[in-house]
Amino acid sequence: MNPRVMLTLAVLLLTSVSVAAQQKKTRDQMVRADREKVTTKGFWIYNDFEAATEKAKQSEKPILVVLRCIPCEECVKLDDDLVDQDPVLRPLLEQFVCVRIVSTNGLDLSLFQYDTDQSFAVFMLNADRTIYGRFGTRSHRTEWIGDVSLQGLAEALKGALELHAAYPGNKDSLVGKTGPKPLFDRPELLPSLREKFTSSLDYSGDVAKSCIHCHQIGDAQREYYRSRGESIPDALLNPYPHPKSIGLIFDPNQKATLKTVQSDSISAAAGLTAGDQIVSLNGQPILSLADVQWVLHSAPGTGAELRAVVQRGNITLDKTLSLPDGWRTLDDISWRVSAWGLRRMVTGGMVLESINPNERGSNGLPENGMALRIQHVGQYGAHAAAKNAGFQKGDVVVSYDERSDLMTDSDVLRYGVTANKPGESVSVKIVRAGKPHSLKLPIQN
Repeated sequence: MNPRVMLTLAVLLLTSVSVAAQQKKTRDQMVRADREKVTTKGFWIYNDFEAATEKAKQSEKPILVVLRCIPCEECVKLDDDLVDQDPVLRPLLEQFVCVRIVSTNGLDLSLFQYDTDQSFAVFMLNADRTIYGRFGTRSHRTEWIGDVSLQGLAEALKGALELHAAYPGNKDSLVGKTGPKPLFDRPELLPSLREKFTSSLDYSGDVAKSCIHCHQIGDAQREYYRSRGESIPDALLNPYPHPKSIGLIFDPNQKATLKTVQSDSISAAAGLTAGDQIVSLNGQPILSLADVQWVLHSAPGTGAELRAVVQRGNITLDKTLSLPDGWRTLDDISWRVSAWGLRRMVTGGMVLESINPNERGSNGLPENGMALRIQHVGQYGAHAAAKNAGFQKGDVVVSYDERSDLMTDSDVLRYGVTANKPGESVSVKIVRAGKPHSLKLPIQN
């Protein structure tokens, strides 16, 4: 072989080995490396909200808190862009005291209330703990496009700085941005987390394993009610409804500005239209899509009327969003991390998906009603309950607990966790290779 070719192959091999070694870096190594990088640069206060509060009091700057999971590749990418690359964001960030929170151990849940199915959440607040706004949303397990952008964050930061400049004259309008007292003040006090975690990360051991992740808070809250034989509250089962569930599609690059309003939606009925900027909702100033989610999350599920102040060109308009009973079920919860726990309880580890409408009426499938194909069947532990009961990937579920009107994966999860109790079993009818079958599925804790 040509020596030059051999040298090229050797370089490629060494490069591949080096890349593979980097890719095999453990979570523990990634957490420690992130801490070293951030503290060395010194721009962000690392994992110390109290230190940020003291600095903000002295400087009279607002506080920017970024909560993010490590190692979430999307979050790391966004954070790096925020600090190191974006020429618009950097001068805005310098007007805040910036603090990065990388675990929820010891987190004050009376202040930091947010969608725990996210792995990136931003709070903008005063040193006295008054919240100006939130930022950070997604409606898919891995995709962020369409929900957040660097431009959108810049607009939210500008809005927070305006609120800070007007503070405390606007304090009354910001009261609703802080939620009610939580079940437990800190994550490690929740019963299912109490024996596993402490109030801080353990840098003397496996630091990654000592971290309470965001989604574990929501899981522990649901388990708290489930273990007591109580119904999971509606706002905990259907948290932080995405605005698109009521017809609002926001432009991710603008400040709370509508890109589209879906026809035949709650928002269309309220008279909202593309190009409208939502200035306030339910009396709260709105900086981002996440602020809208907070208002929706705080609204009752049995119906409510939310007053929206809208800027349409040079005109300011008052609109009213009338939320009907059960409006929260319009949102998709199947993408959420929390759905993993609900599937253990309700479907024995199965993931369901709607079939192509063209398949209906053939091969034993109904023309109307429920028809959800089993996309995945869990293989281990409690998530293998469906497999052990005889369910197979590719089966089509046409009835669950005698209900044939559950049209989505989310519908099944909601129904099963509210209508059935652990220890019970439900009858499930499926179609397999064109033939009907009936199976029993256990309901679990």
